[in-house]
Amino acid sequence: MANSARNQPGVERPTRQEPETDPLENVQALYEKNKKIITTVGTVVISVVVLYFVYTKLYKGPNEEKAATALSYPQLFFAADSLNLALNGDGKNPGFTKIKTKYSGTAAGNLAYYYEGACYLKMGDFKNAIKSLKEFNGKGTSVGNMADGLLGEAYMEEKDNAHAIECFKKATSNKEDNLITPMFLYQLALAYEASNNAAEAKAAFKRIRDEYPKSIQARDMDKELARLGELN
Repeated sequence: MANSARNQPGVERPTRQEPETDPLENVQALYEKNKKIITTVGTVVISVVVLYFVYTKLYKGPNEEKAATALSYPQLFFAADSLNLALNGDGKNPGFTKIKTKYSGTAAGNLAYYYEGACYLKMGDFKNAIKSLKEFNGKGTSVGNMADGLLGEAYMEEKDNAHAIECFKKATSNKEDNLITPMFLYQLALAYEASNNAAEAKAAFKRIRDEYPKSIQARDMDKELARLGELN
């Protein structure tokens, strides 16, 4: 039987040359294969963009303005300490309780939860204060820190020291705030003291004395520390 290069050892078999393909042709072929899917995805993306534009320009913008205007009326009642009118409105203008739902999704609707919680706290309705303040989203803002502090006060009134401490810690997270932070550091110290944790109470009082010496709370720090047996 005649030998051939194919069955002779040491003889390289000739390689088959694949025809060269154009990358652009590959892309075109891929598109044609998945044309329906790609077109559908593109349509969805365009639809989302259009809907977002309509929502922000034709609905959300005007709705934000309406919500802010509506919120201004109960804010005046709140400032005047007319808490029932602030919560429930005056018959002509809605109060915080209605605004939070009527203008849900707006900045004013969110802020209405804060004011509602503050009203309930002043009125001594601590359970509803907790419920409203927990719904408010003010993360990363001074109002958010204030809300955490008020939530801590409501928990303290409910004798829930553990949750109060957690809230006061959040309220004092901004070391650059010379008003809210020392105010709730003081409350944090009292919450620790109520939990029989004198060491942490002293630490909170010392922070006020050392980090916020010009605050109102700093005036009584030596007295508070002496009361806890800290004379230095």
